[in-house]
Amino acid sequence: MSNFFTYAERISLRKFLGEGLTFKEIAKTLGKDPSTISREVRKHMSEVATGRPGYPYNSCKHRKNCRVKNLCPSNECTHRSVNRCRLCASCSSHCSEFLEEICTSRLKAPYVCNGCGQISKCTLLKNIYDAEHAQYKAHDVITQARSGLCTSEDEIAHLNAIVSPLVKHGQALHQIYISHQDEIMCSEKTLYNYLEANTSQSVIDVFDDLQDKLGIEIFQRIFPVILTDNGSEFSNPVAIECDRETGEIRTQVFYCDAGKPCQKGAIEVNHELIRRVLTDIEGHNRSFNNLTQDDVTLMMNHINSYKRKKLNDRSPYETFSFYHGEEVLKKLGCSKVAADDILLKPELLGI
Repeated sequence: MSNFFTYAERISLRKFLGEGLTFKEIAKTLGKDPSTISREVRKHMSEVATGRPGYPYNSCKHRKNCRVKNLCPSNECTHRSVNRCRLCASCSSHCSEFLEEICTSRLKAPYVCNGCGQISKCTLLKNIYDAEHAQYKAHDVITQARSGLCTSEDEIAHLNAIVSPLVKHGQALHQIYISHQDEIMCSEKTLYNYLEANTSQSVIDVFDDLQDKLGIEIFQRIFPVILTDNGSEFSNPVAIECDRETGEIRTQVFYCDAGKPCQKGAIEVNHELIRRVLTDIEGHNRSFNNLTQDDVTLMMNHINSYKRKKLNDRSPYETFSFYHGEEVLKKLGCSKVAADDILLKPELLGI
């Protein structure tokens, strides 16, 4: 069953909701899970403030029996012809007695008013599922997942020219920010996020090097999609995606939603093991700055030979080899470490 909805399926979904079908009935017809239907409706429905024929939108609890007149000053009233203020769409914003009424049917399945028999008589706020609006909304989500960081490399270079020399002099970021706030032109929090950011070219070079080592066919098989965070080092997705020589698409870059580390949760295990190796005897984390490529390769060979319960008690090395073969691992410069020889302490790198 696919979670993805086509425009035609959304049109059908709107029709079924209007007919009052349950999520279970709709799911059976569309060949999807009921929870998928529920998520689609709740995620892409719209709040609509509309009235009914002859009456404007009015969500006040007292609207049916209200007799109030002249709420607006006479020189500001835009509906002087109405005999009651409740017939004006602006009455709620002027009335001190306004008390909003919320239809509780919007809070439970099917969450929308498409199939409600009272919709033609209702002047309350409504939830409506519209196929065209849902399609645009879904498209925007996909577009945002491809948008990445809205910061150019020139802006990063400008920040780097100001901040890096002062950091090397031992100044704290707060001190630097306060002293150069007009030049930095971003928040202090953003500055912390950029502190150890690399330029996108460093990442592009890594993927170009991987393609050179693996060849385009193996590269595309291993990296059909690259899922990453919104760091500035990934601010040039097109250059990562395209073969630098032919210009053809070799992969596709997508970004996690902001504040959603769970979307790449599996990498946290590696981070934990790396921290084991890079923690010195005083408990301080060692910087990557002084590590050589040989250091990193050695460390990752030991980490990737470490068996994981989530991999059915196999190591990442064994799992990768099963799917892609030993030859690919050799091209990447990876080696297997015997189980009894694995060392995940600072002594591995002589710390």
